[in-house]
Amino acid sequence: MSFFSKLFTKENKESLDKGLEKTKESFFGKLTKAIAGKSTVDDAVLDELEEVLISGDVGVTTTLKIIQRIEERVKRDKYVSTSELNKTLKEEIVDLLSENNKTPAFFSETLSHKPYVIMVVGVNGVGKTTTIGKLAHQFKQAGKSVVLGAADTFRAAAVDQLIIWSERVGVPIVHQGMGADPASVAFDTLSSAKAKGADIVIIDTAGRLHNKINLMNELTKIKNVMKKVLPEAPHEVLLVLDGSTGQNAIEQCKQFTAATDVTALAVTKLDGTAKGGVVIGISDEFKIPVKYIGVGEKMTDLQVFSPNEFVDSLFSK
Repeated sequence: MSFFSKLFTKENKESLDKGLEKTKESFFGKLTKAIAGKSTVDDAVLDELEEVLISGDVGVTTTLKIIQRIEERVKRDKYVSTSELNKTLKEEIVDLLSENNKTPAFFSETLSHKPYVIMVVGVNGVGKTTTIGKLAHQFKQAGKSVVLGAADTFRAAAVDQLIIWSERVGVPIVHQGMGADPASVAFDTLSSAKAKGADIVIIDTAGRLHNKINLMNELTKIKNVMKKVLPEAPHEVLLVLDGSTGQNAIEQCKQFTAATDVTALAVTKLDGTAKGGVVIGISDEFKIPVKYIGVGEKMTDLQVFSPNEFVDSLFSK
């Protein structure tokens, strides 16, 4: 079992169900309307389903892939009723998500590196700092020592917010204030964590997309400086995306994956939005594991992403 072995307790499953409520209502409302009066899955139904998926922020590329898979099943099985469509669609989405999201290995990875360094990237306003705080809390609850690094030095509010989270969670933070060199902060953070024998280091970085070249240079510099302390660092580059922005989250993913080697994704703010389908599109289009999803305000509402649990909640009655 992972450090977060209690992630899918009844309480957490209820949080996931509630967090995906609006997405589920919107999606199934449109799907029910699309197949009303039809008995079998034909071209007209598939056209309607395609429209439902695209309007649900799954994305054009991924939608066409899902439609093609369902077409193949209809052709193979000769007859698929509209009453079976939910089951077929659910199976295809789980398969698609599972191709890019294996059982999270993150927690076993942390045992082979000490400290395990996570560099967090993403634009301002996506819930980056909150995600860092919740991760730190859950690691601490699991008995791991955590050090935070405030390397988003272009906004005083970013440093202040991370300091507040460090105090709230009760973990040390390394910061130099607004305007400091982000790479210098990262260097000091890793040096401090290494000296303390910390288990986990989480480094916040500036959330600017002013232009791709500057962003790339900045993130590369931070990485290179960290390697002076720990040659293999960072062990993970976690991109945080706001799920409520739908297709804009996909565009941000394009920008950041072009600027640096993103190894994992966290999709936040899925509660209160009907755009949860974007998780499916992001996972498929970028072939990067979605490791975390945010489905509420509580500390435990940042959950390790499970394709089966996610789709089960999306399709639950």
